Amino acid sequence: MPSFVHEFPFDPSYGRTLDDLLAIPAPSAPDDFADFWRARHEAARGVATAPEIGPVESERDGVRIHGVTFTSVGGVRLGGWLALPADGPVRHGFVIGHGYGGRQEPGPDVPLPLPGSAAILPCVRGMGSRGLVAGVPDVSVAHVLHGIESRETYVIGDCVADLWCAASALRELVPELAGTGPLGYLGESFGGGLGALALPWDDRFGAAQLTVPTFGNHPLRLALPCAGSGESVRGYHREHPEVTEVLSYFDAATAAGFLERPTLVAAALFDPSVPPPGQFAVYNALAGERELLVLSAGHFEHPGLAEEAAALGAARTRFFGKWLGR
Repeated sequence: MPSFVHEFPFDPSYGRTLDDLLAIPAPSAPDDFADFWRARHEAARGVATAPEIGPVESERDGVRIHGVTFTSVGGVRLGGWLALPADGPVRHGFVIGHGYGGRQEPGPDVPLPLPGSAAILPCVRGMGSRGLVAGVPDVSVAHVLHGIESRETYVIGDCVADLWCAASALRELVPELAGTGPLGYLGESFGGGLGALALPWDDRFGAAQLTVPTFGNHPLRLALPCAGSGESVRGYHREHPEVTEVLSYFDAATAAGFLERPTLVAAALFDPSVPPPGQFAVYNALAGERELLVLSAGHFEHPGLAEEAAALGAARTRFFGKWLGR
């Protein structure tokens, strides 16, 4: 276990060794778990996303970056960014999810994993400068509780649908992708958890990378203090223990048991915001080809962070080159 000086009133490694973490299972799926998500996916695929591309906002790392808007479930209009190759044909496509701070700009998600890539970087509802929606909280501690009273109204389900609709928008805006093979998905933290929930049901994706994914093993998360959105859920659960039934449909580790596409997971041994046991539960449950990159820490500034980020970038390029390269 890594040892870092910190001021948290709990141990962000939760006393688990790597061997302990690799033995953490996923919760059992409700009987209608797959039916629930397949129905949500079918509804999202039926949305006319009507994407619109804006002018070039910047150009760097071999891509031109435009603003983009599209429609998601419920008629909600969302925004984000579209990255297109500055030169040459489009050979790959990616949907890139964001963390639970939202997205204010394309940021470190560009450069893209493979040359010749097009990517959509959506802001899911409520999150980031281009995802603001009336009535949906824009801070994680409130957002994660929005609609949590039932599986039909929980905002996390709609955020997953926003990713599906973003994929539809990307393919409409970049029709060349129809002949280049399946899409890739990248998501970190909040985006990692959403990816695990979204990908099992969508055959447009061929491979994924999930970094420090959240929402893994909710029953265990409810027992672990943290500094992230999970603490809001823990507080709600103390007053409303029946919420465990809703959470069982939004467990990223449970969903990973249905995810058969090649997936690279970067999971941390020490993380104050997303407890490592939940991250590793996602990796452990994956049903298809999988790779694990162990990080010493997540959501925490520490010596060696730059080196680990570089190693993850190299692993990402190699991984997607293997599974999406032509």
